[in-house]
Amino acid sequence: MKNILLLIGLTVIIATGCDDKPEVDKKKEALKNAQSELKALSTQISSLEKEISVLDPDFGKKEIKKTLITAFNAEKKYFEHKVEVRGSVESRKNVTVSPEIAGKIKSILVKEGQKVQKGQTLLTIDASIIRNNIKELKTSMELSKTVYERQANLWKRNIGTEIQYLQSKNNYESLEGKLATLNSQLDQAIIKAPFSGSIDQVMAKEGEIAQPGMPLFRVVNPEDVYIKSDVSERFIGVFKSGDKVDVHFPSQDQTIVSTITSVGQVINSQNRTFEIQVDVPSGFSSIRPNQVVVLQLKDYTNEEAITVPTMVILKGSYVFSIVKEGSELVAKKAHIETGISYNNATEILTGINPGQKIANKGVRDLAEGVLVSLNSNN
Repeated sequence: MKNILLLIGLTVIIATGCDDKPEVDKKKEALKNAQSELKALSTQISSLEKEISVLDPDFGKKEIKKTLITAFNAEKKYFEHKVEVRGSVESRKNVTVSPEIAGKIKSILVKEGQKVQKGQTLLTIDASIIRNNIKELKTSMELSKTVYERQANLWKRNIGTEIQYLQSKNNYESLEGKLATLNSQLDQAIIKAPFSGSIDQVMAKEGEIAQPGMPLFRVVNPEDVYIKSDVSERFIGVFKSGDKVDVHFPSQDQTIVSTITSVGQVINSQNRTFEIQVDVPSGFSSIRPNQVVVLQLKDYTNEEAITVPTMVILKGSYVFSIVKEGSELVAKKAHIETGISYNNATEILTGINPGQKIANKGVRDLAEGVLVSLNSNN
């Protein structure tokens, strides 16, 4: 084309350079010569194209642009949905030990972090007054017992009155009861471990006055723990005892599989939830009461679901199906009805059949009828 334009320009220049003819005739003659040259060049170009096409069959073919994508075949497979709820670690043996009687704290026999056995003495309260009362009572009991025994012997021989016998008996038995009460109070002056575990906290101090209900120790058994969580009432009937649960401990970044041991039957009127309890497997001891956990509870399953990656669903209503037309692959819209989404996958209820090829990576570059080519690394 550049050669043609150059030729036309030279012809015009030559024509304008001649002063023998009028200006318009010169230009007409120059145009006629240029047209003749152009026709000759066109004929030459056409001839060369035909000769090249014989030697190179692909020469001159129009290149069709195709969109490179990846695709997968839809198939039926297991699909599940899980709901996450927060819970906390609870202990069945996490108690505050308090005295039942008042008195001065005489000795503290344990310290924080110490392991203790059930019935082991933790603290003693000064019970000298009780002991003195017991000593006095025992002296009175000896006399009362003697009087009772003698009165009983006399009564057997019909000596004395029945009233005297009954009074002596009643006096002796009354003193026995008082002695038993004092011995119980003496026993309460010795604070013992209610179960085997460890001393989590010591609140008592030697020399201070203990009062009933006053916290002295916190005793914990970290092995007897469970997980408690409040679940929305919309899940009534969904979960049951024995269901598997994924339990994640954020502080340790650790997940274990456990089971539901209890499902509450009462709805909390304040937050509209019911309680579930989850077992903590034996041997898993690296947790503490009141620790926060995240439970993943399975609330839906489908054994034969067709699912697609959520990102391939466009405008929430269609995906691109890849179909073969002749020798080419073409993108076609497949309008769908979706179900539940979980873990970046969405359940397809209608619109896709097993074996159907669905566009994946590169799907957002597609349009209806676009030619595609599949990535060989798909």
